[in-house]
Amino acid sequence: MMTSSDTPVLRVAGRPVGRYVTRPELPARLSPRPYLHPVTTLSGTAVTELQPADHLHHLGVGVAVPDVEGRNFWGGRTYVRDQGPTEQDNHGAQRHAAFQLRDPDGFVEELRWMASGAELLRERRTVAATELTDSAWALDFTFSLTNVTAGALSIGSPATNGRPGAAYGGFFWRARKEETPPDVLTPDADGEERAHGRRAGWVALVGSSWTLVFAGATERTRQDPWFVRADEYPGVGSSLAHDQRLPVPPGDTVVRRVVTVVADGRLDRAGAAALVRKAVSP
Repeated sequence: MMTSSDTPVLRVAGRPVGRYVTRPELPARLSPRPYLHPVTTLSGTAVTELQPADHLHHLGVGVAVPDVEGRNFWGGRTYVRDQGPTEQDNHGAQRHAAFQLRDPDGFVEELRWMASGAELLRERRTVAATELTDSAWALDFTFSLTNVTAGALSIGSPATNGRPGAAYGGFFWRARKEETPPDVLTPDADGEERAHGRRAGWVALVGSSWTLVFAGATERTRQDPWFVRADEYPGVGSSLAHDQRLPVPPGDTVVRRVVTVVADGRLDRAGAAALVRKAVSP
């Protein structure tokens, strides 16, 4: 049975906007990991999904990587070169170790990425919720992954393993699915096709009564192309391994920071850009 210590609630101006589950009870095939769900707008509209029927391993907001030296921390099948999606007994799990800090508007957490009884990566995760306006707030999400093994590790994706256009892995937000797919905006383009697999200062999903605007908040994070889905399902991630594997030598650390604007209403390009400028510190 989960307790309040396992599921802290993020608050903005006293209002709950996100529930963080640290010890989910999930089958190994889903690569168990802590996640935020539900995440809501300030008016209470949910903008995440948990274990949707189309992808049971999609868990709200978190960090998921399909290939860490052959171990699956994403969930579901593994893409094998020249073979395709394949069921394998190779799933890892992210284990909550401790909170270094916990406040109503955020936390700092330590996690251990485990596979076959061994720790591969140690993560420091920093999450903060900030009010932007009376109808928008920002989720500031930073993760640092350190190779704690004696050998070299590398992070891959289905794209680096031979599946074009499938460079998912890293920060990932599974958004609310509605009857009509959300619109997709970037600073200079419209539509999923023109946003997916490209670098942009930000990318937005505009739903029926809500908008999510994702922005890389460091220069290194902005170098990662976006993984964008709208028609099949709504979701956005930042690709750690887009066209080549990302090496992580022993003791090295990979750091990424994504700030997401969570707004009531349908923002246009100018409105999205203005809130990103307010949310992301120079």
